[in-house]
Amino acid sequence: MKHSSTGNFDPNIQTDVLVIGGGPAGTWAAWSAATSGANVVLVDKGYCGTSGCAAASGNGVWYVPPDPEAREAAMASREALGGYLSNRDWMKRVLDQTYANVNLLADWGYPFPTDDEGKPYRRSLQGPEYMRLMRKQVKRAGVTILDHSPALQLLVDSEGTVAGATGVHRQTGKTWMVRAAAVIIGTGGCAFLSKALGCNVLTGDGYLMAAEAGAHMSGMEFSNAYAIAPAFSSVTKTLFYNWATFTYEDGTPIPGAGSQRGRSVIAQTLLNQPVYAILDKAEEDMRVAMRKAQPNFFLPFDRAGIDPFTQHFPVTLRLEGTVRGTGGIRITDNTCATSVPGLYAAGDAATRELVCGGFTGGGSHNAAWALSSGYWAGQSAASYAKQLGDKAQVRHTEAIGETAFNPTSKGTLKVEEAIRATQAEVFPYDRNYFRTEKGLTESLQNLDHLWKEIRTNLAVDDRNLVRAREAASMVATARWMYNSALARKETRGMHKHLDYPQQDANQQRYLVSGGLDKVWVKVGARIRARDEEQKIISNSNP
Repeated sequence: MKHSSTGNFDPNIQTDVLVIGGGPAGTWAAWSAATSGANVVLVDKGYCGTSGCAAASGNGVWYVPPDPEAREAAMASREALGGYLSNRDWMKRVLDQTYANVNLLADWGYPFPTDDEGKPYRRSLQGPEYMRLMRKQVKRAGVTILDHSPALQLLVDSEGTVAGATGVHRQTGKTWMVRAAAVIIGTGGCAFLSKALGCNVLTGDGYLMAAEAGAHMSGMEFSNAYAIAPAFSSVTKTLFYNWATFTYEDGTPIPGAGSQRGRSVIAQTLLNQPVYAILDKAEEDMRVAMRKAQPNFFLPFDRAGIDPFTQHFPVTLRLEGTVRGTGGIRITDNTCATSVPGLYAAGDAATRELVCGGFTGGGSHNAAWALSSGYWAGQSAASYAKQLGDKAQVRHTEAIGETAFNPTSKGTLKVEEAIRATQAEVFPYDRNYFRTEKGLTESLQNLDHLWKEIRTNLAVDDRNLVRAREAASMVATARWMYNSALARKETRGMHKHLDYPQQDANQQRYLVSGGLDKVWVKVGARIRARDEEQKIISNSNP
């Protein structure tokens, strides 16, 4: 049966490929799997096409024409920032696929603007138009979309192979089950409900589900991305702060403060006093272009009656965690497969170390990774489903989620209390941005205790099950982050360790982590220097 519409809610579906998440990675995965001949179901926590960080505003894209010099410059520009952990082979693949897919968006009718020479400008995408188009193409490809249907736990067969998922339909309260030959996790990253724009659905749910099936994480120490935002707003688009001057309250410039290389100075200053910004470095023609490129950026200023080009305004740093960081589910090969058979990962849910190293991919690199990895995961999952054939329909499956699935009305720990307790460990700059052995160890003691409480003493019922799983996902994510941060005894990329302020050439490695009740971290083989051929590290299984 070919599913082709959202239609009436069907609580029990058999399909070839299940995609969890409806952002760029999820929609590209669904489209790719469907056009490869697979029956596909996509489930989204919100409404596919409008929820998530990409749909909220403008997105830069790592779109580089196939000119050897331009491509070389594009790859080299980020290697030092990322601590030389990126992989040239993967960067080339992403550049090729991004170029092809963005051109495909133009063929589908995306309204790319033209530059002064009349040539199409394809290095930026408006989130609402982009995701509206992706939803349209996914439906046109015959994909069944279940909106407002968060996945809660994966299904596995008797051999531990992933075989689908279960969840709940928020509008009816009914549970759903999708049995599938292959599953793609495209649920985005984890921003810990920090109020960053578009991140209210990004709570690390996919990480928890994958880990419960036995999947591993990678690069979780590079998950402390903080975005600049007006103190009175949730808008965390940071590109335009490259044209900003950051000042103290009296208007005096703060030495060393900046958007890219001076953000730590901003964080350090915010520990003691307010920080202000003014976009005074933008010329008049640039100001006009900025408003066209990211109109959402200016909405909070317009509402507050502030001209950010001529008036100072207070700023803060909001944690975006793995949304703008690079950590995520570890993939093992070019197919975007995880370490668990039948399970694939794409976009922010997967590690971006291969492309970004240990530094944020921001909008552009992460956007390119989402559409590329989604495309590959979709093709790969469709191929896997075809090879599995009829076996997928006759195997016995069971749901494997544990945390929060034992309703305890007598539990004394409330879900919102658990969320606030997690945020208290990951939000502070002097705990997460500026890391120390003492601070990380103290936070982990609190988080480990919190995890035990969530496992045994969380007050859960059917009405707050989704929120309870979000709370559990955030605690699990924080524990992988901080255990990995303790293991990396150096400063590299966005991981700033005050006890080890230098970069150590002997630690040019990926750190793989996992586990739930007992978290583990394993050190991968050393990555070769940047001027040698780099290979994906795949021999670091525990």
